[in-house]
Amino acid sequence: MSSANWKHTLLYSTLIISLLYIVETLISHKLHINHNKIRLKRSPNLPLRFRDDGTFKILQVADMHYGMGSITRCRDVLDAEFEYCSDLNTTRFLRRMIEAERPDLIAFTGDTIFGSSTTDAAESLLQAIGPAIEYGIPWAAILGNHDQESTMNREELMTFLSLMDFSVSQINPPVEDDSDQAERGALRSIDGFGNYRLRVHGAPGSVLSNNTIFDLFFLDSGDRETVQGRRTYGWIKESQLRWLQDTSKQGHNQNVVNFTGDPPSALAFFHIPIPEVRDLWYTPFIGQFQEGVACSIVQSGVLKTFVSMGNVKAAFIGHDHVNDFCGNLKGVWFCYGGGFGYHAYGRPYWHRRARVIEAKLGKGRDTWTGVERIKTWKRLDDEDLSKIDEQVLWEASYTFPK
Repeated sequence: MSSANWKHTLLYSTLIISLLYIVETLISHKLHINHNKIRLKRSPNLPLRFRDDGTFKILQVADMHYGMGSITRCRDVLDAEFEYCSDLNTTRFLRRMIEAERPDLIAFTGDTIFGSSTTDAAESLLQAIGPAIEYGIPWAAILGNHDQESTMNREELMTFLSLMDFSVSQINPPVEDDSDQAERGALRSIDGFGNYRLRVHGAPGSVLSNNTIFDLFFLDSGDRETVQGRRTYGWIKESQLRWLQDTSKQGHNQNVVNFTGDPPSALAFFHIPIPEVRDLWYTPFIGQFQEGVACSIVQSGVLKTFVSMGNVKAAFIGHDHVNDFCGNLKGVWFCYGGGFGYHAYGRPYWHRRARVIEAKLGKGRDTWTGVERIKTWKRLDDEDLSKIDEQVLWEASYTFPK
């Protein structure tokens, strides 16, 4: 080998070794899985259950409309507040509510993020729900009509929500029968994403501590659809109502609680109101009815299903931000949460607000029994977190053994 060729070979070899070193030191760590950074979801203590004092408290957060944090401006606030107001005001309100009420569950009832105001749906969800995770509180979420308007579709959103820390959200109910189609982990074929049941057990140490005595049903009311050429809001479909009825029957057959043989008392949560809510204008109601009920033109039979089930005492909805009333339709209460978020539309002189729901157990001779009372109230995001419109939604008509 000539001297010139030897020098070229040495030069090429040095260059190749240098390139390999650069790849190894600067790039290769990005091409390998770093097992130290893999972290499992932090799950809440389950099952959900009543406290030692016989109560179970739910904080409803309706229409946060979270955007991108400090750079997302508020809507419909006083001129003096606008310059300093952002999504961070919404975060502060959620922290205040958690501190004040110490809920056992937080229910985010749709439009948690405002899709058109964020370039990253996942990051916005992490920020919006962050306080619930910080406090380690179990939380459940459903979708509204704006959540999917960013970088994730509805199925992706519910999957992401179900995987977040302390979430008890589910994509859809699992197949629970013994048929050939009931593969392990399979989900039931049902319209929408975010239809599921949460079971709440009795108080620790009580005779019903291992029983489901309170059911919470979460339903996907959709976003937008076209019916006979007419654009309208989504609605709860027949497949969802069949699942509700089937689940209620299972509860009747499998959970003989409250010493009455009745299925567990239940609440429902969904985003878009049903058309019958408009009729509440002509009835006594508690709270403010300040805007038209924006709903589907389709009457899908939700109210009829609730009445036939017999155990749904109240439904909690959102969507119409400056409505915060509760009214009764055929024995079932329908209650708005009231607008929670500062990036959501509202009114400058109308405080953002949140709804609280509390279920209380009956007391036997020496143990807590089944659900005896369900009441609700709201808190305003004012200086004192003012508590308003407290009311009893339902009381048991039977008596518990003494």
